[in-house]
Amino acid sequence: MTSLRPFVLTLLLALPAALPAQTSIDLGGVTADPDAPVEITADSLTVNRDDGSAVFEGEVRIGQGDLRIAATRVEVRYDDATGDIARLDASGGVTLATADEQAEAQRAEYDLVAGTLTLIGEVLLTQGQSALSAERMVVNLDDGTARMEGRVTTIFRQDGQ
Repeated sequence: MTSLRPFVLTLLLALPAALPAQTSIDLGGVTADPDAPVEITADSLTVNRDDGSAVFEGEVRIGQGDLRIAATRVEVRYDDATGDIARLDASGGVTLATADEQAEAQRAEYDLVAGTLTLIGEVLLTQGQSALSAERMVVNLDDGTARMEGRVTTIFRQDGQ
């Protein structure tokens, strides 16, 4: 994340003005099927039966359909009634990727029940040659839209520029 930051910040400073403090964007292909299996790989796993959680640590990789998430640490919360995964809380260099977009943040909260993915802290979203940054991004995975909040800055590039 830090290697892209100086380049993107330079580009962002070249903009004449930033977007308002909040903006909604269409993320196109960022959708997820909450019924699709969730695959998680990591260096270690700690399970706590008392509070119904599991903690994956070390090069954690999560996949669900076309959605990919990478982080240093991910805590999984299970639904008490069904035993299914209800929520994933990721931290440590979080990266979200789909076929068309990539986003980076300090941490992420993926609520499978509500169908939302919230990226928090130094969020950087890239779509092709365009980039957006903010402090927070809430993605509605049902319709592929997102809301960027907190000092939103953007670069929109046209093809050939």
